[in-house]
Amino acid sequence: MRRIHSFAVASVALAAALGVVPTATAAPAAPARAAAYNCSPGYFCIYSDWNGSGTRCQWSQSSLANTADNCSFIQRGQNVRSVWNKTGHRVQYYTQTNYHARVGSTQAGQGGNLQGNYQIRSFKPQ
Repeated sequence: MRRIHSFAVASVALAAALGVVPTATAAPAAPARAAAYNCSPGYFCIYSDWNGSGTRCQWSQSSLANTADNCSFIQRGQNVRSVWNKTGHRVQYYTQTNYHARVGSTQAGQGGNLQGNYQIRSFKPQ
């Protein structure tokens, strides 16, 4: 126990001497979070898994009445687990085609994990 305590104190002292002081409230920067999502500029992207992983479908048009027309994982019945919006406007999305049953929206330049128990079947700008 004494040896571990001494090691911890020495590590903190060394870090302070080098000017590297860890903080207890450090949070990941927004650019690092965005980098995890592979979404081209000007596109709205949806993913079949959490944190922008799994199969990705992306669209450059501002609205789409039926995402199943050209998204393989939606066609297979998989839910959308994460989104990223690299358009210049807020995108609102729906669980039904033709913009019915609004379930949420994402501001331009943002994204993240969703509840993951539904499909996004249509979307349009807000």
